[in-house]
Amino acid sequence: MTKGGMESVEVFTTEGKGRGLKAQKEFLPGDVIFAEPAYAAVVFDSLTHVICHTCFKRQERLHRCGQCKFAHYCDRTCQRAAWLNHKNECSAIKRHGKAPSENIRLAARILWKIEREGSGLSEGCLVSIDELQNHVDSFGEEEKKELRVDVESFLEFWPPQCQQFGMQFISHIFGVISCNGFTLSDQRGLQAVGVGIFPNLCQANHDCWPNCTVVFNNGNHEAVRSMFHTQMRIELRALNKISPGDEITVSYVDFLNLSEERRKQLKKQYYFDCACEHCKKQLKDDLMLAVKAGESKPSADTVKEVIQLSKDTLEKINKARMEGHYHEVVKLCRDCLAKQEPVLGDTNIYLLRILSIASEVLSYLQMFEEAADYAKRMVDGYLKIYHPNNAQLGMAVMRAGVTHWHAGLIEAGHGLICKAYAILLITHGPSHPITKDLEVMRVQTEMELRMFQQNEFMYYKMREAALKNQKIQVMPEPSNENAPSLFHKKE
Repeated sequence: MTKGGMESVEVFTTEGKGRGLKAQKEFLPGDVIFAEPAYAAVVFDSLTHVICHTCFKRQERLHRCGQCKFAHYCDRTCQRAAWLNHKNECSAIKRHGKAPSENIRLAARILWKIEREGSGLSEGCLVSIDELQNHVDSFGEEEKKELRVDVESFLEFWPPQCQQFGMQFISHIFGVISCNGFTLSDQRGLQAVGVGIFPNLCQANHDCWPNCTVVFNNGNHEAVRSMFHTQMRIELRALNKISPGDEITVSYVDFLNLSEERRKQLKKQYYFDCACEHCKKQLKDDLMLAVKAGESKPSADTVKEVIQLSKDTLEKINKARMEGHYHEVVKLCRDCLAKQEPVLGDTNIYLLRILSIASEVLSYLQMFEEAADYAKRMVDGYLKIYHPNNAQLGMAVMRAGVTHWHAGLIEAGHGLICKAYAILLITHGPSHPITKDLEVMRVQTEMELRMFQQNEFMYYKMREAALKNQKIQVMPEPSNENAPSLFHKKE
């Protein structure tokens, strides 16, 4: 079954897994299998004033809707593009007196679209909203209670003059949002800023070692009249060669967890038991739990003790980060690493987590040399665990490259930036803002590297002078969140 621009894939059904997607032709790494605009999408409650409600870009100054005073936009172009979806919402917010939560807003946008177009197949969609999985029957008591609260809040917000839907169908929509909501990120891809429903993407099944990745592209509305004008969309991109007839898979969770942990997370959030090869055979678990090799191998009790210490330290670190006590974070990381290093192997996930936090926070504090050392060790570990074309690996390598560059380690910095660029060309594509930023860095570091190779002394002199005259670029403040996960799950 194919439809409007979706000729490269077909929906198929398998016993045990339900619906899935199959490739209809060959794809190579980096190929876009399909791009899909959101069926409906909203900005998170906490970010409604700083994120554009149309393209989900973070902007310094946004234009506010003069009617409801709630929606914010980059400019008139984004505001005009939003009107079809915002029109009903605008009057409903004015009538209600305030904007409801993101879940209610998203459900309302979906139902207004159904009111306009019907609930059958929309143009370019492989399945209708009616056919999407809701898993309401699998909800636990707490989830059922949250669902009832959401439905009640929705009915208070939903205008009486609009089409009225039955309780069962409204519950279905909330179930769809809970299980199929896709995380939307800002233009740098570093922060989750909203949630959307993409019916075609929902058909792709999970695999912990997938052959595809999904990237959110905020579009390019600045080139409205040019051939380069693109709308906000997700892009499903191939990570390796895919042959006709192969199932298309994506990963719903970060791979950097033990197979048992990933399976627990998938069962809790998506109500299925992962039977992928990496989970069945517990592939890479040995690397993620590696202990120090050598003659004096640490005892099982010592390993258990250090892992418990690592877990306790990560909790303390999260608390200190939330409060902005970054020097305290650094101290906790150094103390923990001193205990981990004689016991845990270079690919142990507890060691890698501490190295990642230490490198990020030290970079922010402009202690670049120490940060670079930790970042290099983190990347060396990641390269042995992650799929070679994993987006999170690419972002980590990019961060390590920038840290080395700031530390004046130009050769290592340029090498890491080139490596990150090669990964992100596949996962994000050449036109994504992150890849474009990385290309600028690659050119700059290449130029500096040539200068360094020609005259090392002059390179350091010029660098010193440049740093005196120009404040070094401050790294972004460390985020308390992990990189945005693929699907948004209401907490």
